[in-house]
Amino acid sequence: MSIRSERKEEHLKLAQMFFNKQKYNSFDQLHLLRPALPETKVDTQILGVEMFKKRVSAPFFINAMTGGSQESKVVNKALGHVAAKEKIALALGSASILAKEEDQLDSFYVARNEDPDGVLIININPETPVEATNKIIHELNADALQIHLNTVQEIAMPEGDRNFFWLDHIKALHDQIDLPIIIKEVGFGLDEATIHTLKNAGIEYFDIAGSGGTNFAQIENARNSRDVSYLEDLGLSTVVSALMAKKEDVNFIVSGGVRNPLDVLKGLVLGGQYVGISNVFLQEYNQNGVAGLEQFISAWKNELAALIAIYGQNSLASLPQIKKYYDLPLKNQIDQLL
Repeated sequence: MSIRSERKEEHLKLAQMFFNKQKYNSFDQLHLLRPALPETKVDTQILGVEMFKKRVSAPFFINAMTGGSQESKVVNKALGHVAAKEKIALALGSASILAKEEDQLDSFYVARNEDPDGVLIININPETPVEATNKIIHELNADALQIHLNTVQEIAMPEGDRNFFWLDHIKALHDQIDLPIIIKEVGFGLDEATIHTLKNAGIEYFDIAGSGGTNFAQIENARNSRDVSYLEDLGLSTVVSALMAKKEDVNFIVSGGVRNPLDVLKGLVLGGQYVGISNVFLQEYNQNGVAGLEQFISAWKNELAALIAIYGQNSLASLPQIKKYYDLPLKNQIDQLL
């Protein structure tokens, strides 16, 4: 097994080890005002939405997690099956490994094979060559491309990169790739200045991936001979990052610490077009298998539709109209940063 594949499998194990579904985060400091007389009904049909020119059954999806090893092949096959069954989008973990290890293609392709017609998003690092990226897109018949920004993770990673001159690479990918491109953080949040710079470079979609969920500094610290735990608190909260994206008036995905359907609703109220969920779905699969994850996602749809009804709304488009307020610590951050 290569060093890259071994790292992929270590990440899966450590993500499970550190998983805490009840972890407190910025969603807990955001509150929505609910009308006691909503004059609505529960209707799961309103959850359907278009995503990269295809119809999906819900505005939330399985976000990037894994690929590039034998264990992740099993996981991606299961996730592809569930995505097809539940008609939701799936983003694969970083496929940059394929630029050097083409024999790992099947660990990604199994997901497309399970879900030949669904929305499939592939993920690469910003230095992946254009030619290799185009080949990956073609082989996986991808609908969109995520480019992840993970400087904190790289610094925490014992074998991580130390060169972060990425903007020109991103511009080259944008100019030469004929797919929607999403710039994605990995749990430390996109800041307003970065969003602004990339917006000016032509990027149209952003996945803010704020802090509050899986912490890759924590995961990499567990693999490190040195203690770099001080990196674990460098993240920008999901709520603040979402407000920055909204201020920049870009299309954005809310992810980072989404634990339940109420967090999904809050992400949509903040202005997110879609909401991405990673480790919660992964650990549900680990505990209860494919059938359990299918039931779990189906229940989330029903619960999200119920929440939309009790908050007095009857469409996804109207959700940002819901009044919201913040606990003082989060309000203080917002006042200082926005």
